[in-house]
Amino acid sequence: MIDVIVVIGSGSIGIAIARRVGVGKHIVLADLRESNATDAAVVLNNAGYQVSTAIVDVTVRASVQSLVHVALSFGSITGVIHAAGVSPSQASPATILAVDLYGTALVLEEFGNVIAKGGSGIVIASQSGHRLPALTAEQDRLLATTPTDQLLALPMLQADQITDSLHAYQISKRGNSLRVMAEAVRWGKRGARVNTISPGIIITPLANDELNGPRGEGYRRMMNLCPAQRAGTPDEIGHVGALLMGPDGAFITGSDFLIDGGVTASYFYGDLAPK
Repeated sequence: MIDVIVVIGSGSIGIAIARRVGVGKHIVLADLRESNATDAAVVLNNAGYQVSTAIVDVTVRASVQSLVHVALSFGSITGVIHAAGVSPSQASPATILAVDLYGTALVLEEFGNVIAKGGSGIVIASQSGHRLPALTAEQDRLLATTPTDQLLALPMLQADQITDSLHAYQISKRGNSLRVMAEAVRWGKRGARVNTISPGIIITPLANDELNGPRGEGYRRMMNLCPAQRAGTPDEIGHVGALLMGPDGAFITGSDFLIDGGVTASYFYGDLAPK
């Protein structure tokens, strides 16, 4: 049976990882917008990859379940790359929580039910999750283990608690890494692994939206004052994704990898520290 890699979100980072782990496998490329998936599939097909496309709305369980069935129709699901999301400049707090937090939990749940033995998954989180002030142990537990369909009803996620898009994004991305830690236990019972990658500023269309939006000045400041003194590239994330999903990463699961050029280090201990 052929191995299937499911890529949710046809942006630059997900595709960069897929190019490294999808050789000789069937890639199912899913996106909310069919045209995005189709455009990315053309590039991959022209490079010799075997690709199919699908439409998915990660905020709707039936849609995610449909994607699972589509992927299983091609073979055994041995890899999942969840790279779909919206940024603070793109959406309201409610939408960010629905897509980035609930949608990720839903993908982890549904694909964790079918992931093959030896399989692996990657969730793309963000450096923003690392700059959120520490939560309580109980809040961490709730974000990690609350049943998916009850997640958005948590008191800590209501409109009187999450009042702006950046806060929604930060808590969603923190929630992603916590959720993956918990899901790694469940995936492990199937002989599979799952990790998060928390990129910093990576030059993608989403990052360009931020650079050209109201938070653009802050983004440029982070790029200029971090130890690396630049933004990153999707390929740099792709290298780490390939390690985590491949045999050299077989002892790594439930972990989060911060790849931000030192922005977070500078935020706590350097030139980016709040005055």
